[in-house]
Formats: sequence, structure tokens, C-alpha cells
Amino acid sequence: MSVLRAALIGAACLFYAASAAASPNEGDAPRLAAASPIGDAVQLVWAANPDVQAARAELEAAQARVRAAAQPVYNPSLSLDAENADVNRRTAGISLPLDMSGKRAARTSQAQAQWRSREAAYDVLRRDIASRWLKAWSAAALAARQRELGERRVALMHRFDALAADRLGVGDISSPERDLAALALGESQIQQASLVGAEAAALATLEAVAGDAVSKPPLPAGLPPASSSISPIPIEQRPELVKLRADEDVAQAGIDVARRARLPDPTVSLTGGRVDTGARTDQVIGLSVSIPLPVLNSGRAEIDAALAEAGAAAALTRSQQQASRAALREAQSRYDALLAAGHAFRQGRAAAFDDRSALLEKLWRAGEISTSDYLVQLKQSLDTALSALALESQAWQAWFDYLAAAGRLTDWLDGRTQDVSP
Repeated sequence: MSVLRAALIGAACLFYAASAAASPNEGDAPRLAAASPIGDAVQLVWAANPDVQAARAELEAAQARVRAAAQPVYNPSLSLDAENADVNRRTAGISLPLDMSGKRAARTSQAQAQWRSREAAYDVLRRDIASRWLKAWSAAALAARQRELGERRVALMHRFDALAADRLGVGDISSPERDLAALALGESQIQQASLVGAEAAALATLEAVAGDAVSKPPLPAGLPPASSSISPIPIEQRPELVKLRADEDVAQAGIDVARRARLPDPTVSLTGGRVDTGARTDQVIGLSVSIPLPVLNSGRAEIDAALAEAGAAAALTRSQQQASRAALREAQSRYDALLAAGHAFRQGRAAAFDDRSALLEKLWRAGEISTSDYLVQLKQSLDTALSALALESQAWQAWFDYLAAAGRLTDWLDGRTQDVSP
């Protein structure tokens, strides 16, 4: 058979496969939002994930620290004195430092800012855990599809090997061609083991996030929607920026705490009792005020440290703003490229693999193509189908990255999407 004839037959196979696998136009594809089972599954992931549980406990601790900071700074002190000598003295006193510098209010403000920071960190962690689980879930779902496609390849190679043995027996093919069929079967079994291992690795990554107690909903059919279907939230409202703003508030409140801690508070003491001198008894009462002198430790170093921490927090916020803008641009560009490639590649999806293999087998049995041509074209068909599934997996994972960078992952999970007019 001439090279030209083989090329024409191969082109006919691909045209047939494209016609059989033709799918609706991109504009007819449904605009996907998170299905309820996906949102429910992520809720279970959050409930089962130890990191989320630890972050929740830290958030509750921050709430308790707010209540603690709102308590008075000082407690009263009670003193009892007794003396037996020439003069017998029996007195009781109570003293209380007075928060004249506003330490209580400053500490409360700082604790509230720490609570907001911890709350924002909790939201960031939940978003990251959801993103990790969703990406692992989509990878595992598409790895299962690749493994199923590989199983069909092994079954097809078994059939081809048996047919080759029969044709060798009647003299239709040569012994080297029969050996090609056996080699193809062995290769398909080796490749199938790799696909099974890849699926096991994907499932292990998935279970590492929340264990195996969380059900795995089916992956939505087709590709995700265009990035223009969901608008990014303003940069100041994205979880990582909210946390850094709260950290800035914590640092600014730390400056106020350090300044007020530098101011000494007076201690007021009230003493009462009696003094016995021989046969005479006198009632005594006394009032005293004391105030520490900040001469050995003025507290200036603590203020300088708080000012430096505030400057560092502000710089981190500016840095994160730049990083967030860049991450969004990168995630959107990468997703748009993968989505465009996915739509362009939809003609080569795994659904057409059976049709292509059936046509190739028909041509081979009719003697229109050689055994080597059959195997080459079948391998190309399978590689195309597997590549399509890999591209679909990358598109879904890029979609989740885009949602996270846009600050809309939780909204998508809850179904709160905002379609943007083109």
C-alpha cells in the first residue's frame, strides 16, 4: 500500500471520528455554577479537615481574648496588719491601681483587631482547603475516566491479539505482524498499570485533605464556563487582603498599647483599724496615693518595636496587593488559554474512541491497512483521547485557581455567582 493511500485512509478515519464526536457549539454549552452536591461536599470537607478545626479553635480563643481584654486591668488588693509591742496595732487596708491612662480600652481594641485577623485567616484557610479538595476531586474524577479508557484499550488489544492469531493461522498476515499484535497487548497492559497508579495517587491526594468520609459528587459534564461569567471582587475585599488589613489594625493597636503602658497609673490605698496604747484605744484611718516612676524603664523601646511592626504590616499589605493583582491576571490568562484549547480539542474526546477503533479494525480486517498502520493510527487515536481528558482536568483546576484568585470561590460553591454582561 502506498504512503498516499495510507494518509488518505487516516484522514478518512479522523473525519469519521470528528463527525461521530461532534458536540454542541460553545455558545450552546450551559453556564455552569456549583451544583448543590459540590457545595455540600465542601461543607463536609471543612467539617472533617483538622486544619480547619484548629483554625476554628484559634478563632474561638481570639473571641475569648476579646472578653478578657474588656475586663478591668487591675484587681484590688487586701492587706491585714497586726503588731504586738508597746503599741498594739490592728489594721486592714485595701488598695486599687486606677487605669487613668486607658490601658483597658487600648487592649480591647488590640484584641478586637486580633479577632478580625483570626477570622480573616479562618476564611483564607477554608478557601485554600476548598480549592485543594476541588482540584484533587476533579483530578481524581478525570483520572478515573482515563483508567476506564485504558481498560477499553486493553480489551481492544486482547481482541486484536486474538484476531491476529486467527489470521496468522489462515495465512492472512505474517508472523512479524502477529508479533506486533502481541507486543501491542503487552504495551497496553503496562500503560494501564500506569493509569491505575495515577488514579490511586489522585485519590490519595483527595483523601489527604478530608479523609475518605466525604462523598465524591460526579464532575459536571463538559468544561467550566468562561472567566467572564464571574467578576472578581474588589481587591480590598479579597480574603488575603482582609487579613492583612486586620493585621495592620493589630499593629496600630499595638502602638497605642505600648504608649499607654508607658504611662504610670496611680494606686489608691485606704487603711482603717485601731491602735491600743496601754489603756487608750484610738481608731485610725488613712488614705495614700502612690505612683511608679518610669525612670529605669521608660517603655520607649516597646513603642519603637510597635512602630516597626506597624510599618512591616503596611509593607506586607502593599506587597500582597501587587501579588494579588498579578495572581489574578496569571490565573485568568492561564484559564482562558486552557478553556480555549479545550473547546478546540472537543472534537478529539474519548467518546469517539470506540467509533475510531471500530472503523480501523474494519479497514484492517478488510486488508485496506496493514497491521503497523492500524496500530499507529489506533495509538494516535488513544493518545488524543487521553490528552483531551488531561486538558479537561487542567481546565477545571485552572478554573478553581481563577475563582480563588478572584475571591469568588466560596460564592461559586454557594451558588452566588454574578454573570457579567459581555
